[in-house]
Amino acid sequence: MPYLVASDLSSESAGRRFRDLLRQPRILKLPGVHNGMAALQAKRAGFAGLYLSGAAMTASMGLPDLGIITVDEVSFFIRQIVRASGLPLLADADTGYGEALNVMHAVRVFEEAGAGALHLEDQLLPKKCGHLNDKRLVDPHDMAAKVAAAAKARRDLVIIARTDAAASEGLDGAVARARLYMEAGADAIFPEALNTEEMFRAFAKRMPGVPLLANMTEFGRTPFFTAAEFEAMGYAMVIWPVSSLRVANKAQEELYAAIARDGGTHNVVDRMQTRVELYDTIALHDYEALDASIVQTIIPEGMPQKTSAPG
Repeated sequence: MPYLVASDLSSESAGRRFRDLLRQPRILKLPGVHNGMAALQAKRAGFAGLYLSGAAMTASMGLPDLGIITVDEVSFFIRQIVRASGLPLLADADTGYGEALNVMHAVRVFEEAGAGALHLEDQLLPKKCGHLNDKRLVDPHDMAAKVAAAAKARRDLVIIARTDAAASEGLDGAVARARLYMEAGADAIFPEALNTEEMFRAFAKRMPGVPLLANMTEFGRTPFFTAAEFEAMGYAMVIWPVSSLRVANKAQEELYAAIARDGGTHNVVDRMQTRVELYDTIALHDYEALDASIVQTIIPEGMPQKTSAPG
């Protein structure tokens, strides 16, 4: 139903609803969504929570994932996704956009925009995608100070601390950092770029009772695992951060190539979302019904055919 109708909105905060999802016995599956339409489609597929990736945000803006976008730019994405879907959202907060005060500001902005959870990472700026080489890490105590600041600023927001230490400091270093971040006030831990089943299992075994987030990104260091396999390894959440954007970008690339090649879209119409499907997804008629001055849209049936000029 339209987000304009107050009775359709949850009276409970997004943070509390995200915590409720985490308490469920099965692994929490959080597909990446890069805009409101993707959020609607993920909701229709049956997902109870969503994920917003910094890499997907920046790529959708034509920018690399180097920590160069601002907290206000991210809040725009959060608002449209939450408004469209109404689902609890985990948002990528990169390094927190600065030091402790910046982190506290980001927490307040994210929470006011409607996020239910965020994660902070322990890289230095300019940061990199977690599956790339030569990431530079902050001192673990500096990261712990950011986590503590985030916990102090939030109302109900779930704080997830991400550590990229496995690549440079090994499993021991990643676990030591994770324990420090939990002591500082994190609710869960995101060990980034683990690359074997043995590493995933070993990390979980050394963090008993701590909710853990697994990242199932394509073309990275982690082999393909299913949600059920991550659950069996001891993980409470799994994200597919950039998958929706990858699929959308590939389809757009093929569309533009077809227009350039064929002079039109006639050879790719069968691969498009139809007008009926689009209006159904965005609930156009439900919005129209809220305002009696709007005449209900009548959707054209099929594509008109060209007619030959009379001879």
